[in-house]
Amino acid sequence: MATITDNNIRSIKQRFGIVGESPALIGAIRRAMIVAPIDLSVLIIGESGSGKESFPKIIHESSPRKHKKYIAVNCGAIPEGTIDSELFGHVKGSFTGAIADHKGYFEEADGGVIFLDEVAEMPMSTQARLLRVLENGEYLRVGDSTVRKTNIRVVAATNKDMLQAVKDGKFREDLYYRLSTVQINVPPLRERGDDVLLLSRLFLRNFINVNRTAEVTLADDAQRLLKAYHWPGNVRQLKSVIEQVALFEAGNVVDAATLSQYMPSNRDKALTVQSQPSYDYNAEREQLFTLILSMRAEIEAIKKRLESAGPSTHVASNVHELKRETSPLLEMGGSTSENQSPYRSMQLQPQDLGRVDEVAAMDVEGETVKTLDETERETIENALRRNNGRRKLTAQELNISERTLYRKIKQYNLERQ
Repeated sequence: MATITDNNIRSIKQRFGIVGESPALIGAIRRAMIVAPIDLSVLIIGESGSGKESFPKIIHESSPRKHKKYIAVNCGAIPEGTIDSELFGHVKGSFTGAIADHKGYFEEADGGVIFLDEVAEMPMSTQARLLRVLENGEYLRVGDSTVRKTNIRVVAATNKDMLQAVKDGKFREDLYYRLSTVQINVPPLRERGDDVLLLSRLFLRNFINVNRTAEVTLADDAQRLLKAYHWPGNVRQLKSVIEQVALFEAGNVVDAATLSQYMPSNRDKALTVQSQPSYDYNAEREQLFTLILSMRAEIEAIKKRLESAGPSTHVASNVHELKRETSPLLEMGGSTSENQSPYRSMQLQPQDLGRVDEVAAMDVEGETVKTLDETERETIENALRRNNGRRKLTAQELNISERTLYRKIKQYNLERQ
């Protein structure tokens, strides 16, 4: 087996337009290149928008089957009633509308590679047919009794927890192990470090070149916000945000306060605590700290709008209205000076997030900002009050699980709420 060098990986990245230097991404590419020449089934695991679709192409183009057909099929986009016909074909008269024999994808791609995206969405009856193809290369067209053979390599992908799907009875265990002979995990954007900045610059440059708009510069605090954000939509979401910034902030230097206006609202669950079988307290604190950073940036944006609103009496009136409308945001965020970025006052780097417990009260405008524990307690207490003590609604508003909320209530002695 040939050794995979850094030059090989660099060549693959250029060929397939992959941007990033994170070890997890490079490891996934290397794994795809190693398995490519070996005729095994591959299962690619990764969140939606993380770039899974590039890896089947890498495997196909680096394999002996590269001169044969490559067909990509989105299993989640095909209606349950027609997926068997699409994959395996049908004979004339097998159902209403079957006016002629029809070849399926497995027959069309004979000798090549078929990529089954969103394979977890495949109906159970179709899973049984797919298992037979993987085991001995045999299949039946819909409405036919003649066994046909195909020589095909299957690469599948999903954003679901396949073991949980097996446990829930939604996916066949034997098929799961057949598909996942080799498994490749594509890292989410939030775990790729500086790749977020590399991709941001790429999307900015591409948008500016295509649309001939003015240059946009991302300030240091904006770059820190990009790296701290959770990015639930991964690369797709980042591209959407950056293209909006490139369009509406053409010719400007974009700071964190401005950038936050183009990022989905925290109230729309852009930053969520991921549900896990067991809860990591430190991870939850880091998540909350990132949330507070983003909220402070939003407060800075509100203040800038107020500064240009007119006389002080009019501004005071607007502040009163804003407090009523955005009380959860203001309660968590506190205040910052007119010319001081909340990020500069903190002077925190992403690596500091793991030391949240060490963050002491910080001085802003001569006042002491509440510690993280105090802010967290006050936020939960206010949310409980707004929801009249209904814990389910409170947990939904705070984007945390009810189990976590119960623990926090006990921790901060809020049972009376």
